[in-house]
Amino acid sequence: MRARAAIPALAMLLAAAAFAQPHGVGRPADRAEIAGWDIDVRGDGAGLPAGSGSVAAGKAIYQSKCAACHGAAGEGGMADALVGGAGSLATGKPIRTVGSYWPYAPTLFDYVRRAMPFNAPQSLTPDETYGVVAYVLFLNHIVPRDAVMNARSLVRVRMPNRNGFVDTDPRPDAP
Repeated sequence: MRARAAIPALAMLLAAAAFAQPHGVGRPADRAEIAGWDIDVRGDGAGLPAGSGSVAAGKAIYQSKCAACHGAAGEGGMADALVGGAGSLATGKPIRTVGSYWPYAPTLFDYVRRAMPFNAPQSLTPDETYGVVAYVLFLNHIVPRDAVMNARSLVRVRMPNRNGFVDTDPRPDAP
């Protein structure tokens, strides 16, 4: 009886192994396809694209594409708040927002570019993304009203929680 039960399982394993082998299925991705997915931006700004956006331009984009979820002034709504929470991280009820938690401004650009707006991720142009980021930074009192963000200026933004992350792991079993 066991042998009969093992036959279908063995057949499935052999079929899976056959499909796992390169038998002309698929093709290597070309450079253009890879470039479409290679859009990450590091905390040091590596990967930031050309373009720029002002606080004023970002406000208009934010109002039309972000406010419905994050609130008119970033106070939150259906989605998380983007402003507030200053000084709350060391309390029993930390409020993690762009202004209280985020360590690097370029990674804010990365997140907005890849994931926002929620209903149309990756639909913002680099200029629109720089503008939205400038506006959100302004709402958090990190940049002035006349700020213009681009690859050079965004890297120079010092986030309030920049030194709030540690490089060591306190667990005794972690190197």
